[in-house]
Amino acid sequence: MSEGETGIQTDTATPSYAGAIERRRRFKRIKLGLFLSSLAACLGVTLLGLLSSGLVSLAFGLTGRSSYVYFNEHSFVNGMMMGCQLATYNFFLFFITVPAAWLALGLSIGRMPYRGIVKMRPFLRWGAIWGAILVGGMTGGFGLFSGPVNAAGALLTGGMIGAVAGVACGLLFHRIVRPAEQLADVDVNVF
Repeated sequence: MSEGETGIQTDTATPSYAGAIERRRRFKRIKLGLFLSSLAACLGVTLLGLLSSGLVSLAFGLTGRSSYVYFNEHSFVNGMMMGCQLATYNFFLFFITVPAAWLALGLSIGRMPYRGIVKMRPFLRWGAIWGAILVGGMTGGFGLFSGPVNAAGALLTGGMIGAVAGVACGLLFHRIVRPAEQLADVDVNVF
């Protein structure tokens, strides 16, 4: 604070509204990373569902139990098998799952570079969270048609499959965008 000719104290520091004028930093490859991550999520959930269906069928075959899903049978294990099989259909519904994944990832990990988050761990964590919500919600919702016990098994299995696929998507997005390198780049253009 300095005193002017009139004796009134004036603030010579930068006004508080100057921070609002600050330009928003632009990042490259955000949309490409989101698109490829959502495609990888769709394909990854399908492949993980196929792999887990095969492993569960193999385990059931070794124990002498039938690996078919019966909608009138109410058991947690039946719901888990239902969740695995429902996850395999994710690729056939790509026209719904890819935009849903793009939207969810865009509103979570797609905004992180603009907030200055550059470490990989938050990208992996939020990819896993949204993968578990989307896939677990879908499998659990369809599992409700055959009872709440089946829905719980389908929700758990779908959530685990979605979380693993979400971690892979967060990793892929971070590798494509590389936010730490883009924040470190200094713009030296004068004109």
